[in-house]
Amino acid sequence: MNKFSLSLCMFGLAIMGLAFTSPVGTTVDVEKSSITWVGKKVTGKHNGTIKLKDASLVMEEGMLKGGTFSIDMTTITNDDMDGNMKGKLEGHLKSADFFNVEEFPTATLELTNVVSRGTAGSYKVIGDLTIKGITKPVKFNTQIGEEEGMKMATANIVVDRSEYDVRYGSGSFFDNLGDKTIYDEFELNVKLVLK
Repeated sequence: MNKFSLSLCMFGLAIMGLAFTSPVGTTVDVEKSSITWVGKKVTGKHNGTIKLKDASLVMEEGMLKGGTFSIDMTTITNDDMDGNMKGKLEGHLKSADFFNVEEFPTATLELTNVVSRGTAGSYKVIGDLTIKGITKPVKFNTQIGEEEGMKMATANIVVDRSEYDVRYGSGSFFDNLGDKTIYDEFELNVKLVLK
């Protein structure tokens, strides 16, 4: 075999190797996926939903390696109230007091570091979360597995709103709020259905 043929053969093998080991983007079914939120205050709590715009996970040899997500902040809804009170709370959450969705309609999350926790489908994740144009790191655990016949990724993410200039009712910015205090941390419970 001459040098040219040998080089061509080696090139072909290298390409085949890349084909089997390169990271592969896995699309998320945003219609079947869900994000629920829980916000707490001294006198109780509220919960609701928010929708994904788009999302994908990066997999390599069956292991999670990364991902990117866009969240439609204009879709914030409240699920524990009815009528005028429900509409009032949703409008307030979308206002400049909270998430200012008119100016910042999209929040994003980019996974920057993913480490296996030692059991199948279980990972420690660090990501860059951007809300209101402010990007801060977040840490959380995620699990990928089968549920209801579908492949799913689930995570519970705790976000400190004070880091994203969401100040209303926050004891981090205002004194003497008493029982009107709204806690800085809120939860996002994420369930992604993978295509």
